[in-house]
Amino acid sequence: MSNAASATLIRHEGHTARERSTCGWRDRLISREDEPLHPAAWAHAVDIDGAKPHYHKRSTELYYVLEGEGTVSLDGVEHPVKRGSMVHIPPGVVHGACGRMRVLVVGIPDIADDDYYPAVDSAAEGA
Repeated sequence: MSNAASATLIRHEGHTARERSTCGWRDRLISREDEPLHPAAWAHAVDIDGAKPHYHKRSTELYYVLEGEGTVSLDGVEHPVKRGSMVHIPPGVVHGACGRMRVLVVGIPDIADDDYYPAVDSAAEGA
């Protein structure tokens, strides 16, 4: 048996507890519990609900819309998305999402709470 085979992983929705995240309700498919396997990326299935504008300093995110439709905001520009849409979000890009959609979120190298930074409202900053 190769070393690569010992690091393989198969997980199904429901194998981890569904939890509230900053973007909605998520099912962790590959995440913090898998760190000992050194996965190349983390993946969560997320039902978008109140995804406020934020950014990440180290993680690139890929959003793939599994079902539904809505908009994804990238640095203040709204982009319509629907089932089958893919969105690439590099580190530093302020993003958020709204609508009724289930999204596969892949974070490279991870999706971690310590890499979440709320967007600063420039109007509030000057107040």
